[in-house]
Amino acid sequence: MTVLGSLSRRAADLQEYMDDPACDRRRLDATYARFRLVNRIVAGWRGIYRDHIRPRLSDTMPSTLLDLGCGGGDVARSLATWAAHDGLQLAVTAIDPDERAYEFASRQPGPPVVYRQASSADLVAEAARFDVVVSNHVLHHLDREELAAFFFDSELLCRGIALHGDIRRSRLAYAAYSLGSLPIARGSFIRDDGLTSIRRSYTAKELRATAPLGWEVEERPMFRNLLIHRER
Repeated sequence: MTVLGSLSRRAADLQEYMDDPACDRRRLDATYARFRLVNRIVAGWRGIYRDHIRPRLSDTMPSTLLDLGCGGGDVARSLATWAAHDGLQLAVTAIDPDERAYEFASRQPGPPVVYRQASSADLVAEAARFDVVVSNHVLHHLDREELAAFFFDSELLCRGIALHGDIRRSRLAYAAYSLGSLPIARGSFIRDDGLTSIRRSYTAKELRATAPLGWEVEERPMFRNLLIHRER
C-alpha cells in the first residue's frame, strides 16, 4: 500500500522519532526550535487567539491560560506576547510531562511564561483551574485511553474554554508538507515526524466521532481541526 493510499485510514500504530526517549538530543532540540516556524505557518494560533481567546480577555481583570503538552513552548509564548501587545492581562502556564521538552522550553527567551514538567493529571490532582486551556499537536499522539483521559482532564481544568488544535489528515496536507518542510528538515525530525503526524491525525469526521459529548470540531484553514469545549 502506498503512503498516500494509506491516508484513507489513521495510522495509529506509527511512532514519531521524538517520542523515543533514546532519540538524538541534538536533533530533538533542533526540532523543538523549528516548531516555532512550522506552527507560525500552519498551526493557525493567531486566528484562534483572535476568534476564541482575545474576546474573553480584559485589560483590567487578569485571566489564566494553560498550554497542555507545550513541547518547545512557542505557542504559549506567542499567546502571551499577543495578549500583552493588545494590553490584555493573561498569565500563561505551559506544561509538558517530557523532561526534555521542559528543559528546552524553560531556556527560551520571551514573555513571562510559567513552565512546569507536569501532566494534566498532575494539575487535576492540585485542583488547578484556568480560564483557557489549549493544546497544539497533542491529540494525534494519544491512544484511545489517553485521549479519553485528556478530554476528561481538560474539562476539569477549564472554567472557560478549552481549545485543542491539531492536523486534519488529507492527501493534500501530506503532499504539501512533504515538499514544504524540505528546506528546514536538515538535522532535525521536523519532516519525518511531521509526515508521521499527518498519518496519525484525524479527519474532522473521525474527531467528531471520537470526542465526548459537549465538544465540537471546527474545521480551520491549513488542514486544521480545532476541538472546542465551552464550560457552561
